[in-house]
Amino acid sequence: MPEHLRRSGRRPNPQDDSPPSVRNFALEDLHTLRHDVTRFARASGLTDPVLYRFVLAVHELATNAVRHGGGHGRLELRRTRNQLYCQVSDHGPGLPQIQPRPRPPADALSGRGLWLAQHAGKLACTSDDHGTVVTLTCTISPPATADDIQAD
Repeated sequence: MPEHLRRSGRRPNPQDDSPPSVRNFALEDLHTLRHDVTRFARASGLTDPVLYRFVLAVHELATNAVRHGGGHGRLELRRTRNQLYCQVSDHGPGLPQIQPRPRPPADALSGRGLWLAQHAGKLACTSDDHGTVVTLTCTISPPATADDIQAD
């Protein structure tokens, strides 16, 4: 796990709460941030297609923070026994409408970020004229066991 995403010297353990991983980001960090979030989520136990949806959602939230929240944001990732939490915050002007986001028209050039993010887990937003905080919570399914496979 990259040093800037690590607070302790250990990898997340499914039996423990992991310490939060916190970083600030700007436009030039979005590519690296996406790869780091992928590694963190995979190490925390997410697998496709949930992994893909989670990473896409976090990327969209971070992109929104850069685009609409003053050019930069803050990302916090943490894991509990069966939940992965992501919080993206910014210091922009806030959102006029928070939730739920309707599906944007097919010809819309923007407006898909929060709509996509709300399909990756439980999404909670707070917003005012000092900024926006979006928290995404995703359940981590336990790995399949031999008994699970035989039951199918």
